[in-house]
Amino acid sequence: MLIREARPEDRPFIEEIARLTWDGEDYLARVFDEWLGDNFYVLELDGRVIGTAKLTVLPGKVGWLEGLRVHPEYRGRGYGRLLHDFLLELGERLAEEGKIGALKFATYFLNRGSVSMAQKTGFHVKAKFFVFGAKTEGFQPEKPEKIEPELSDLTLGLIPVGWRFVGRSEEALEWIRENAHFYDFNGFRFLVSKKGATFTPLDVGLATLKAMLPAIAWVAEERGRESFDVMLPSGIKPLLPGLRRLGLTLWDETEEPNVLVFRKRLV
Repeated sequence: MLIREARPEDRPFIEEIARLTWDGEDYLARVFDEWLGDNFYVLELDGRVIGTAKLTVLPGKVGWLEGLRVHPEYRGRGYGRLLHDFLLELGERLAEEGKIGALKFATYFLNRGSVSMAQKTGFHVKAKFFVFGAKTEGFQPEKPEKIEPELSDLTLGLIPVGWRFVGRSEEALEWIRENAHFYDFNGFRFLVSKKGATFTPLDVGLATLKAMLPAIAWVAEERGRESFDVMLPSGIKPLLPGLRRLGLTLWDETEEPNVLVFRKRLV
């Protein structure tokens, strides 16, 4: 058994793991080339890659943990915890080098394995969000205007960019410009990571969301997606009935925030 950096020849194994994760909707295969050489690791067993793990340095000296996967045939044997602990050790080394000061990651609230590992290894819930799903066919798509964001556009204290979350700062603004597209539609603004379909509205009232959803659907459709997700802060909980009337549905129809952002301080 060996944990090592991912290599180009690992692609078939990564594609297989992605195909068997989240009903084939996993993003891992799409970011494979981008992640190579950037703290992207695999767990190899008897010459076969059976797991993956990634640490991405985000603005604010944050080590973001992501891409932790174990092939379905090997789950329940402790390999996920092995990869998690490996990332913690890597984070400690990066902290000693002054490159990061904390570790963070986000997970779905029903991902009990990840939640349990977080709680056992010193992580605490830093923030909560709702992620909603919607079908593009439920809207009459309207084209928004792509713009360059300014710091004043970042109206949320913690900003979701896909399933990564960054704090509001000039450094974060530059990172968002590199990793996301920013749109304006009749004065209402939203962003989406360059390769994803999870959107972040920067205004979260019912009326503004109703106005933005056709534009969000347009961008999703342009990316060849039949559905899209919308990430909203936990404070919108009182708006849940209205959001459902707009065509947004919660995974598992929970009444509580279903995305948990964990943090572990290192220095």
